[in-house]
Amino acid sequence: MAARTEEELPKKEEEMAVAVAVEDEGDEYESKESLLQRYFLQEWRLVKSRLDDIVSNGCVSDLSSVHKIRSIMDKYQQQGELLEPYLESIVSPLMLVVRNKTIELGVDSDEILEVIKPICIIIYTLVTVCGYKAVIKFFPHQVSDLELAVSLLEKCHGMSSATSLREESTGEMEAKCVVLLWLSILVLVPFDISSVDTSIANDDLGRLETAPLVLRMVKLSKEYLSDAGPMRTIAGLLLSKLLTRPDMSFAFTSFVQWAHEVLSSSTDDTISYFQLLGAVEALAAIFKAGGRKLLMGVILCVWNDASGLFKSGTAAHSTLLRKYLVKLTQRIGLTCLPHRSPAWRYVGRTRSLGETVSLNASKMVELCSQDAHLPSIISEESADCLQDEDMNVPEVVEEIIEILLSGLRDTDTVVRWSAAKGIGRITSRLTFSLSDEVLSSVLELFSPGEGDGSWHGGCLALAELARRGLLLPTSLPNVFPVIVKALHYDIRRGPHSIGSHVRDAAAYVCWAFGRAYYHADMRSMLEELSPHLLTVACYDREVNCRRAAAAAFQENVGRQGNFPHGIDIVNTADYFSLSSRVNSYLHVAVSIAQYKGYLHPFAEELLHNKICHWDKSLRELAAEALSALVKYDPEYFASILVEKLIPSTLSSDLCTRHGATLAVGEVVLALHRCDYTLGTDRQKRVAGVVPAIEKARLYRGKGGEIMRSAVSRYLECISISQLTLPQKIKQTLLNTLNENLRHPNSQIQNAAIRALKYFTWAYLVTANNEDMSGITSKYVEQLTDQNVAVRRGAALALGVLPYEFLSSRWNDVLLKLCVSCAIEDNPEYRDAEARVNAVEGLVSVCETLTGAWDCSNTSSGVDDLSLYLLIKNEVVRSLLKALDDYSVDNRGDVGSWIREAAMEGLEKCTYMLCLMDYYRTVHGVESLPEMPQGHMVENTDMQTFFDTNMAMSMIGGIVKQAVEKIDKIREAAAKVLQRILYNKKIFVPFLPYRKKLEEIIPNDPYIEWSVPAVTYPRFVQLLQFSCYSRVVLSGLVVAIGGLQDSLRKVSISALMDYLEAVEVADPSERSSRECMLSVDIVWVLQEYKRCDRVIIPTLKTVEILFSKKIFLKMEAHTAVFCSRVLDSLAVELKGSKDFSKLYASIAILGYITLILEPVNTQAFFQLLILLGHRFPKIRKAAAEQVYLVLLQNENLVAEGKTERALEILSETCWDGALDAIKHQRKELYVLAGMELGETVHVKDTVPNEDGGKNPMANDENASYSSLVGSSGF
Repeated sequence: MAARTEEELPKKEEEMAVAVAVEDEGDEYESKESLLQRYFLQEWRLVKSRLDDIVSNGCVSDLSSVHKIRSIMDKYQQQGELLEPYLESIVSPLMLVVRNKTIELGVDSDEILEVIKPICIIIYTLVTVCGYKAVIKFFPHQVSDLELAVSLLEKCHGMSSATSLREESTGEMEAKCVVLLWLSILVLVPFDISSVDTSIANDDLGRLETAPLVLRMVKLSKEYLSDAGPMRTIAGLLLSKLLTRPDMSFAFTSFVQWAHEVLSSSTDDTISYFQLLGAVEALAAIFKAGGRKLLMGVILCVWNDASGLFKSGTAAHSTLLRKYLVKLTQRIGLTCLPHRSPAWRYVGRTRSLGETVSLNASKMVELCSQDAHLPSIISEESADCLQDEDMNVPEVVEEIIEILLSGLRDTDTVVRWSAAKGIGRITSRLTFSLSDEVLSSVLELFSPGEGDGSWHGGCLALAELARRGLLLPTSLPNVFPVIVKALHYDIRRGPHSIGSHVRDAAAYVCWAFGRAYYHADMRSMLEELSPHLLTVACYDREVNCRRAAAAAFQENVGRQGNFPHGIDIVNTADYFSLSSRVNSYLHVAVSIAQYKGYLHPFAEELLHNKICHWDKSLRELAAEALSALVKYDPEYFASILVEKLIPSTLSSDLCTRHGATLAVGEVVLALHRCDYTLGTDRQKRVAGVVPAIEKARLYRGKGGEIMRSAVSRYLECISISQLTLPQKIKQTLLNTLNENLRHPNSQIQNAAIRALKYFTWAYLVTANNEDMSGITSKYVEQLTDQNVAVRRGAALALGVLPYEFLSSRWNDVLLKLCVSCAIEDNPEYRDAEARVNAVEGLVSVCETLTGAWDCSNTSSGVDDLSLYLLIKNEVVRSLLKALDDYSVDNRGDVGSWIREAAMEGLEKCTYMLCLMDYYRTVHGVESLPEMPQGHMVENTDMQTFFDTNMAMSMIGGIVKQAVEKIDKIREAAAKVLQRILYNKKIFVPFLPYRKKLEEIIPNDPYIEWSVPAVTYPRFVQLLQFSCYSRVVLSGLVVAIGGLQDSLRKVSISALMDYLEAVEVADPSERSSRECMLSVDIVWVLQEYKRCDRVIIPTLKTVEILFSKKIFLKMEAHTAVFCSRVLDSLAVELKGSKDFSKLYASIAILGYITLILEPVNTQAFFQLLILLGHRFPKIRKAAAEQVYLVLLQNENLVAEGKTERALEILSETCWDGALDAIKHQRKELYVLAGMELGETVHVKDTVPNEDGGKNPMANDENASYSSLVGSSGF
């Protein structure tokens, strides 16, 4: 980035730009601030060019320039300081344009408003970004501008905003705000305002009279005080600057009297409410800007009004009013108390971070010895100062402090924050004894009976006192226990808890302590504070609390320097690492716990506060976090924490027993991984946890499902740990897992499956064969249970059983699972989840069996070959059949779950068969031996398990899913194909057109396959290959004819691009892509006959293709295609009540009537039949189509009868009663040459593809009566 060379920029700004550029070039990982600065400097040229155009033209010629500048400035709402170096270059020229144009055009001109409004939008945008104080410094402030600005404000006052939306604003509100701000600086002229008021004819204005110019400003400001927008605040600012002038005593008194009337008014409407807000806000601004001498005379009146209003119902219902009243109250108190710097105030010595780090141990000891006398010195000096303090505090101050203390209890944060600031400011002007009383009152807010608002307000007040040096080190022992409690404040309220704002404020107090006190005064407290801060930083539920505690710890490390390993901890627990709760619990906390003094506090926090937390996910995370700490002190966790947790597993509180159960399991597992062996007695206690839970019947009632999941995880942990269990407890735990497997909740079933996998390996594999066979047989029998939950669990259970359980009955297991993958015959028993689990269980069993065979390294025998033959002939066939599962229920396309699982299963089975083929090739096995009788296998003479037919079926089924309408399924299918094509360990042979597949599916992991615009243009290329074309088209038509508009546009666009490309060069293929596509469409219509899921979108696809002139130029094949489509329509229209199908069919018939004889006549006859359909809308649609057809082809009716036919069609009400149109229908039949009883022989007259005539056939749909029946009546 080059340094700026514009003459308008000061040299300092140029140096700043260059410095930023150098820093950016040298910093590979630039900070956010550097990026924003560089980004703004790049935009400065654009902003300056637009501003130069405005200044040179004296107006805004293009409103888009204003909106562009505003959009650029709005980016800096959070970092307005980046704009401050450029404010003068922006504000001064624009305000000069406003001033000069006002003088030039005159205030009375209507044109002046159109000039200044766009300019004021830019200026007010800067006010919102940088604040008014930074902007008004560059406003013109000549004395002569005062009257001009007042007149301009009066001119703007008559405008009304057309919209309340900022983006659509035309500048009315912005103009008023800018002129008010201009006046707020002009009224500070060091002359009597009456001397610049030209409306005063003589100099004999009375001393007590107010200049007319002032009256005009006050009048306008009072009106703006009733406004709901930002003008109210700016008007209060203007009044505070104007009325606190020395020459405005009469106007000031008059305004106070007006404010008294407003505050005392009992009117209750919207205007009065905003006027009340404005009056209080203006008084607060006046008491902030005015001198004590001026304000003392009106304190009593204003205080009486404010205190009465504070207790009224209006304030109780208005947060903003209470906030302004608290501001006014504290400023009244500050006015009552003389400004003084208390001698007892604490003044600490500050040090930089570099000084803290570089301070070596010897210097630290020496410094500490020197600072040991500091508290006594401070106390002695304070005692001397206390003797000299003699202060008369007005009684009203006590009432003000009471109101501020009550403000700390307010329900709204903004009120509590303002009250806390007031407490700090007023305490700074009190004596030591009075300030100590204030501190005692603040500490009373932390009593157990107070609510969360009081705790929050108390923390804010303590932070303000500490920041101002009003909280002496001698008071810290009383304050620290309160702050520690606030850091862990979390109160359960029903299904949630409150207290995050209290913990956040407590961290702010700790941050303030780090900045306020010298390290010697904090030394005794830091050892107690640091574990609590880091506990909150690592384990708090809310991210803002974690970051606040980490910021407080970082501040104390930098300024106090008494934290061991402070820098390392700060680097670990930074702003970004704490953003993730999981990362905070499992990584940041574990890294910090290695340092001395943090492990046990962390464990106690998890044990007492997080294991029993109301949030279920937090309890689970806390259990994992507790196990992650075990490696630092296994003995402590085994002897103390486990003993504390085991009784809690039977707690009456659900959260406690759930968290304790999880924690015991996780800790036992962590101890096992640390090679720590539990004692025999402790193992018995751990083993008895689940039986005790069942004996206490804790699975019943509320929370039973949660406990079942926790128990399953517990059993998983102790199984991995291989805890010693008696035989009786083993059977009890197995029964528990079986009960959980039968549960309808999928989460409980999945947890039980994970536990069963390790439980069988740890405790049941060594049992006798009869027991293992009995368990397997039980799960196989449950596959046909009427309870769907039992079927789901049994399928999953079979998938995780070890090889020893399956070796004796693997044939029955596989065949039963194959049957379970199919859709159930009885609709009442159908369950998508059960079929998904069956598919997953089937593939898992195959992996277990083949994996055990691979590991055994035995020679290939009959049993091994029969297993792979069964996988080939039954398992793969079942998975291919599962790809056609399009079941739908009230949740949508639940069949997609089965199809996704089947695709992944096919991939795994492909690898199994290819590995076996590779093994047989390596060992010289050329053919499969003949199988003995009794084994249901086929194709034993094939040379390989994975052959060309299987490859074609498998790839075709997956490719079909890759062009389906569901994004997730398309992505899953494409990724499966990608893995099959580019697997580095296993080469999959016999894939048809493998090179083309690799072109369509490149080995790029970053392709977004779920995006239709990426997927369809690629896979539609497979339509040119006969082995893929039909399956691809059967999936593609569902997308083209579906309801999703965006998907339809992309898919039809991809198909049209494919059809419009040059014809394929391979002479063995069809002569035309259209011809091949038409054949495939006819196949789809016949294959999915009466299946509306495919037929309706296919008909819509044919309609779309006809509309794009596809299929109409295939010469003889066009008639063949249309004839086949008519045959399919005859079947589909018979008794159909689906409007989508009927409308699409009518449109297709209309297109077919445009081709040559004799197919068009048959299509026209079908259209005429639909004129008598039972549905009025269908009759009307058919009549409209017949009308359009006759306009284009007059040969369809008798010669000279076209006009009559069109007249009948246009004048008849086809959506009326069916009997009323009977005569018109018959007349149309006669005009078209149709007579009742006439038989239409379509196939007799349509040439076949070889150019000959189709033979006569006894077609049930060939007669007129069948056509009438097919129309639905």
